Amino acid sequence: MKIKFTPVPKQTLAISTLLLSAATFQSHADVILHAFNWQYSDVEAKAQEIADLGYKKVLVSPAYKSTGDQWWARYQPQDYRVIDNPLGDTDDFRDMVNALNAVGVETYADIVFNHMANEAWKRDDLNYPGSEVLSQYATNTTYYQSITLFGDVSSGLFNGGDFHGTYDQGGPQCISNYSDVGDVQYNRLCGGAPDPGLPDLDPNNWVVSQQKSYLQMLKNMGVTGFRVDAAKHMTNYHINAVFDSTIKNGVHVFGEIITTGGAGSSEYDNFLAPYLSSTGHGAYDFPLFAQLRSAFGFGGSMNALVAPGAYGQALPSNQAITFSITHDIPLNDGFRYQLMDPTDEHLANAYVLGRDGGVPLLYSDHNESGDNRWVDLYKRADIQGMITFHNETQGHAMQVVSYNDCLILFKRDHKGVVGINKCENGQDIWVDTAADNLWWYRNYRDTLSNDVQYITSQWHKFYVPGRSARMWLME
Repeated sequence: MKIKFTPVPKQTLAISTLLLSAATFQSHADVILHAFNWQYSDVEAKAQEIADLGYKKVLVSPAYKSTGDQWWARYQPQDYRVIDNPLGDTDDFRDMVNALNAVGVETYADIVFNHMANEAWKRDDLNYPGSEVLSQYATNTTYYQSITLFGDVSSGLFNGGDFHGTYDQGGPQCISNYSDVGDVQYNRLCGGAPDPGLPDLDPNNWVVSQQKSYLQMLKNMGVTGFRVDAAKHMTNYHINAVFDSTIKNGVHVFGEIITTGGAGSSEYDNFLAPYLSSTGHGAYDFPLFAQLRSAFGFGGSMNALVAPGAYGQALPSNQAITFSITHDIPLNDGFRYQLMDPTDEHLANAYVLGRDGGVPLLYSDHNESGDNRWVDLYKRADIQGMITFHNETQGHAMQVVSYNDCLILFKRDHKGVVGINKCENGQDIWVDTAADNLWWYRNYRDTLSNDVQYITSQWHKFYVPGRSARMWLME
């Protein structure tokens, strides 16, 4: 069944169109591949393929000394001074960066500066990397000296004085109130009792200097972007002390601050908004993600995606990292409720890669979650088509043409048209091609299917099947 839909009059859309057009973004909002938990040698081997698919940046998992085969062990640093973990060592990391750079792809590094590894189960001190690791260094002196980034690995990096105090509560404290900024930023991330949690670093001069040295060495190897894990749990003072003007010069920095919504939600107002204004860094666009979940959810309306930034429900374009899935959502039980239906996730990807705001990030894993949904996503046919549309429409402003509860149709100047229909029934959309500046006698070919629209008159009918997206690119 097809439902005919008459376009909304121009005056009705004027405000939304103006707001979207005004929300300009950096001229090169290139797609980031999150090669989650990939070995560095694997990324190196696939460098040319990644470039050919249209990615311009690759975010890799944390690179430092860490042990344990589980994915989450990469987020428990033992020592910044060497790269040595199951994903590879310093040499592997450098070879990967060089291989990506050779094909025009940048390397982004995932950074964990809030805490060190939870090793209370095997030792009761706060000396890192600990006697066991230092003994390993001493036993293999030549090798570890060859992969040392900075400093002297014959001695320790941090001790008890480099971690947050415990107030007057008699011992390390786990976060108990995630709405309390002080609790979240000064106490420990813990699992269930009796887990003592992840030792929380204090931003004293020594800690900051070591973290800056680590970042500078990664920059020296060619890293051009940093994702700051658990940024919600760090003070903005700490973030700004580490990411000073020298470290930030020539790099893209964005943080992970998970919220359930945008302006008006306590998490946004207490954590994300102060972070954005105090640091000037980018961040995951969780406000927009909340709008996507609302729009595609049962009873939701695509109206929510017309101009979310105008109401504080999407981050400013020059600070937004946009997505339909992050690694925390499928891999942590507490976030799995945010998983979208697979078809809705496909439609959300079309919106994220079709719009002109933010830097899209695509997550591709090795089935760490067991869902088997994101294995080799990076090279999936629909993702390839979306990246092609995104790259070809860079620099072309977005204007919404039509929308209702089921559908949104927008264009990127004359260069492309995106239609997303979340409902079961197909939709016809009549477009005034003269008013909307779509070119005549040119093919607009869908990058997701074999559909081609050939425009020859003022009024042209676009059709979007049920539960599908179309991304027509002008040839």
